[in-house]
This record gives sequence, structure tokens and C-alpha cells, in this order.
Amino acid sequence: MSIHSHIKIILHVIWGTHERTRILHAELRPKLFEHLKSSILRMKIKSERLNVQPEHIHLLMELPADCAIAEIVKQLKGESSNWINENNLIVGKFRWARGYAALSVSVSQMEKVKQYIKNQDRHHHRQTFDEEYREFLTKYGIEYKE
Repeated sequence: MSIHSHIKIILHVIWGTHERTRILHAELRPKLFEHLKSSILRMKIKSERLNVQPEHIHLLMELPADCAIAEIVKQLKGESSNWINENNLIVGKFRWARGYAALSVSVSQMEKVKQYIKNQDRHHHRQTFDEEYREFLTKYGIEYKE
């Protein structure tokens, strides 16, 4: 019997705009969604759910065995900010905030997280992105740093 590597790592990745500015306006959001989806496909990453909000992104994905999460997020953030700026999709220079959250998701909780990400518009009527982000970090035992 040969032994093979079997890996399934599901991550909920969240990153925001610089200073949490609500700059991803209604016209830009669907364009950025399609652009990110194309980038994710090009990178051969399996995306389970993606949501673009006015000041942040949620991505539920499987981490490929041969990729580092830091490199994936760096590529997605860097490429998408260049795309926004090169196409003058906002007034002024766009940039993402430093850092991101990458939180592990159990296969048994994947559908729940998919629904959570899908319902971001409704969710943010009750809670700000900053409150949401801090709550996730606390829940995962991560110290929040500005």
C-alpha cells in the first residue's frame, strides 16, 4: 500500500480597507467580486464563498497543500489594489489595511460559515465590521493589535 498525503484545510479569510474606510461603493463591489473570483481561479484555489463589503472582504477557501496563506493573501490584496488603482475605480489611491485574519473552519461548520458570509449585508445592520473582526479574534483566542 502506498501512502499519500491527504490534506483539507478550510480557512475563513478576512481583510479590510485601509483605516476601514467604506470605499468599496455599490458599483465597484460586483466588479471587485468578479475580479477576485478570476484571481482565485487563476491561482487554482478552491473558493467556497466570497463576499465583498464596503470596507472588507470575506473568503472561505481550501488552502492548497503547496501554498502558504500569507502568499495567497499577499497576491490577492496586492493584485486587486493594483487593479483598482490602474482602472481608477475610486477617487484617490486605494489600498488595503495591513494584515488579515485567517481562521480555521471545521468541515462540519462549513455550511454555517458559508451562510454567514452570504448574509453579510444583513449582518452588518446589527454589527460594524470592526466589532465583527474583534469578535472573531476574541473567539479564536487571538490578541487584537492595531
